[in-house]
Amino acid sequence: MYTKTACVLVYVIGFVLLFSSTGCHVDFGPTLGLMSYPIPVSPYFQKTFEDRFHNWDRYSRMPILGPITPNTPTTPLDTPSEDEVMRALEEARPIQGGLPMLHEIQRNNVRIVVEPIAADGVPFGYIDPPRVYPLVGPAQLHHAHYKCIVYFTEVTRVGWPIPYTTTDDDCQEVIYIDHHHLHMVGNLNPGPGTGY
Repeated sequence: MYTKTACVLVYVIGFVLLFSSTGCHVDFGPTLGLMSYPIPVSPYFQKTFEDRFHNWDRYSRMPILGPITPNTPTTPLDTPSEDEVMRALEEARPIQGGLPMLHEIQRNNVRIVVEPIAADGVPFGYIDPPRVYPLVGPAQLHHAHYKCIVYFTEVTRVGWPIPYTTTDDDCQEVIYIDHHHLHMVGNLNPGPGTGY
């Protein structure tokens, strides 16, 4: 008797959910809730995915350049951009995600100094000997190391239980960023569509 009642109850609930989610209705987002009511999603999650894609698209991929020709300078591609430095600073010392009017942190008067560095007698922008990389082939790895010093004023505003504001005028943070890229080795045919 109990199993028949349970089966009938499951069928009735299934039909109610099925018929309540059909028909003409305006779509306001994901309708995964009970009776097709939308579930609110925080904008924090959307921004997290957008930031992750932005970092991968601009800074996580390594370019593969053409072979190094003799008697040419072997300087690295470019120094870190201000956007890359500020995103690395946000990972190291996050200020996003505060509660508006309750706890907010701001960085003001930001100044960025980027210096190329050399490590233990190895000059800036050194190149490794050729080796075979999977999915690339024979190539040389070109290293570039940068020391980025960020000077800023940090303002912290707390709104509850006792409202106050603190200002630290002499904040600084040191971020180390490595820019590496590959140079192909030999007289290879990279195929159509390459820039070299």
